[in-house]
Amino acid sequence: MANRLPYTITEKAADYLAKIVETVTRLEYGTEFKRDIRLHRENRVRTIHSSLAIEGNSLTLDEVTAVIEGKVVAGKQTEIKEVKNAYEAYDKIMTFDPYAIKDFLKAHKLMTDGLVKESGEFRRGDVGVFNGDVAVHIGARPQFVPQLIEDLFSWAQASELHPVLKSAILHYEIETIHPFADGNGRMGRLWQTLLLAKWNTIFAWVPMESILYQNRPQYYQAIEDARKANDSGVFIEFALSAVLNIIADQEKHQVKHKDKHQVELTGTQTDVLRALEDKALSRKEIFAIIGMNGDSRSFKRHIAPLLNGGFIEMTVPDKPNSRLQKYRLMDSGKALISANRP
Repeated sequence: MANRLPYTITEKAADYLAKIVETVTRLEYGTEFKRDIRLHRENRVRTIHSSLAIEGNSLTLDEVTAVIEGKVVAGKQTEIKEVKNAYEAYDKIMTFDPYAIKDFLKAHKLMTDGLVKESGEFRRGDVGVFNGDVAVHIGARPQFVPQLIEDLFSWAQASELHPVLKSAILHYEIETIHPFADGNGRMGRLWQTLLLAKWNTIFAWVPMESILYQNRPQYYQAIEDARKANDSGVFIEFALSAVLNIIADQEKHQVKHKDKHQVELTGTQTDVLRALEDKALSRKEIFAIIGMNGDSRSFKRHIAPLLNGGFIEMTVPDKPNSRLQKYRLMDSGKALISANRP
């Protein structure tokens, strides 16, 4: 596949790439984006809402927020399940190897569990994208799907292309192969975000999907134009334009709301996360390790924000005051530790 994958890197795409690298550098080192826990959480909700809305999920941003917070929402159970699944998949994003097929299938299982029969499996039947009765795109025949994905991931792992370019190509090729009975769009977007986040961890918290949702006609047109040309160049241009737009928006947000919106990890909260790196610990054990008195005031100040932010979780969530209660680090917390290591 290394010699056959059809893509062109245009001058416009190269220009977008240069601007993306510059903007990411400013966002990472010139702002407090990496430490803005509240914004991370808001962006994750925007990501999930947008990626699902593209596929027709009717829940509003506020309703998606409520579902993630564990509140009761009056909506279709399948749509609520989609939100819960997507949250689970994005929460584990940094644990996936973007070139491992087993992780690709694992992510699909998380994304579609309880929603499709072939969850976590490549499809066994033909599938297509239709506009009414007209076939817009027919995916690869099912017997060829595993090899096509293996070839694609092998190419991506060996390619020396910049990860930003590679992420756009993978997004497009996943959409084109259509490896699953359902969830192909969600997986294409998740996998682009994953490659971007492996290049720079800030992308784990950048809601690129929101730009795609806002520009759905252009998104669909870019895919269609690339298919007609049998060259993903036009999609690469569009995808890089979307990446540049969203990180530029994040940079503006940081400047505009620096004092109003910023939430930083305190030194003690960082110590709590690091204490939980190896194993789950009780409240008493956590405070013993960080050398503090674990009264209720200390808990509210140092541990509760990490729970609310989705960076740690209870081992017995249904009984918050259980004597067996412990706290463990979530993947988002691991990503935050990694992002904040000196």
